[in-house]
Amino acid sequence: MKKLIPSLLISSAIILLSGCSEDNMGGDSAASGEKKIKYWVAPMDPTYQRDEPGKSPMGMDLVAVYEEEEESGEKKILYWVAPMDAAYRRDGPGKSPMGMDLIPVYDEGDGLSVKISPAVENNMGVRTAVAEYNKLWRRVDTVGYVDFDENKITHIHLRTKGWIEKLLVKSEGERVKKGQLLFEVYSPELVTAQEEYLQALGTSNRRLITASTERLIALGVSNKQISSLKKSRRIKQYVQVYASQDGIIDNLNVREGMFVMPNKRVMSLADLSSVWILAEVFEKQADWVKEGQGAEVRLSYLPGRTWKGTVEYIYPSLNPKTRTLKVRLRFDNADESLKPNMFAKVTIYAQPKSGIIVIPREAVIRATQNRVILSLGKGRFLPREVVIGIESGDWIEISHGLDEGDVVVTSGQFLLDSEASLKASMKRMTAVPEKKMEGMSEKSEGAKEVRGIIQSVMADHKMVNIKHDPVPELEWPAMTMDFKVADDVDLNSLKADDKIFFDIDKMGDDFVITSIIKHDEMRGN
Repeated sequence: MKKLIPSLLISSAIILLSGCSEDNMGGDSAASGEKKIKYWVAPMDPTYQRDEPGKSPMGMDLVAVYEEEEESGEKKILYWVAPMDAAYRRDGPGKSPMGMDLIPVYDEGDGLSVKISPAVENNMGVRTAVAEYNKLWRRVDTVGYVDFDENKITHIHLRTKGWIEKLLVKSEGERVKKGQLLFEVYSPELVTAQEEYLQALGTSNRRLITASTERLIALGVSNKQISSLKKSRRIKQYVQVYASQDGIIDNLNVREGMFVMPNKRVMSLADLSSVWILAEVFEKQADWVKEGQGAEVRLSYLPGRTWKGTVEYIYPSLNPKTRTLKVRLRFDNADESLKPNMFAKVTIYAQPKSGIIVIPREAVIRATQNRVILSLGKGRFLPREVVIGIESGDWIEISHGLDEGDVVVTSGQFLLDSEASLKASMKRMTAVPEKKMEGMSEKSEGAKEVRGIIQSVMADHKMVNIKHDPVPELEWPAMTMDFKVADDVDLNSLKADDKIFFDIDKMGDDFVITSIIKHDEMRGN
């Protein structure tokens, strides 16, 4: 029994030692399996990097970036660009001439798309929207002006020449009622016609009486006045003219004592219970408008109020100068709030167009070729040309170029588009097409005596901005761009608008100016 106890103790010790050994081996394995931290970065600014943990300038804890994570998740940075000037590029992080942090541009392999970090995307305020099938109302937004309803206007003329002896209305805009006396006129021809009528009555000749009565009516004498004349048998030197309808006085062209001819308009009576609004519709929207469609009008002097009316008539021809089509709308105006010659904002509701792809109108970058910026996810963006259709309010139809579910950028797209355009242009300038490579020598690595005009000098950055002529040696068109300048080139004597000749050589990935001579200096030599 005594021998058995030591044996058990020895066996237990061996088991414990083996367990400890296994623990140690497991710990070493875990240690060897941990990812190696390459550096620490600020969550909101990927350019702020440190070799050890700490706080960002915004007071946030730095985030660890691991070697494997960086190699698998991050693509190669091609260069760094200024947020507000896509032509300002550098090989490393830094500040733009405006003091803003440069943005990294990643190599995506396709030559067109660009990539920015999530932090920069957030700082740029990039917003997106999804292209979807929907219907758009063909809404025509235009302007117009209020005019009289010409169906409710009466123009007053004399049927014979005479003098205005008594004028009862004194000014335009004065309101009158139907049957109200407007003015009295003296006309020798009217006096003679009355005498002939009374003579005819004395003869009892029905044909003569009828003829003389019709003559008085033709001269503008009312039936009521003829009956009065027949009853009194007394000639009136002054004939009264009465209002034929309710309304207001417009175009009052006479005063008391004036001599008036039949071709002169004395005045007009206008009823404002309904008015016309004459609107101008653009030529491309002319086919949308049909008679009977609903319309709304808003006036700046009565904000918040809307009048509803209809399209009454579409004029048959376009204005050759403005290329617009005139449309006449009719609106009830019982309270006479709509007054002639007022400026109005008009909305005409045409028929809807269904089954079309629509996106917010602000997403479209309008140019010779309209385009949008697609969001591909994970900070990648790609420009795409589109064909636009009708517009309605804040939405626009895309007839070609997008599919349902495509995500487009609605804010910040202009910066992304400029970067993508610059990237494509640089590739066209630096890459040699395969067909051209066959049987041809490579493009020159530099050029001599290029003519240009200095736009700006950035001496602190050893750079100049030059508007230069075409460079056949490099297959460059005439353009304006930034150039790096060699250290031995003196920029102190140069200023904007200087005409120069310069030599340029390719050094690494950049074209560097190695010599600058002013145009005047070369001419002097």
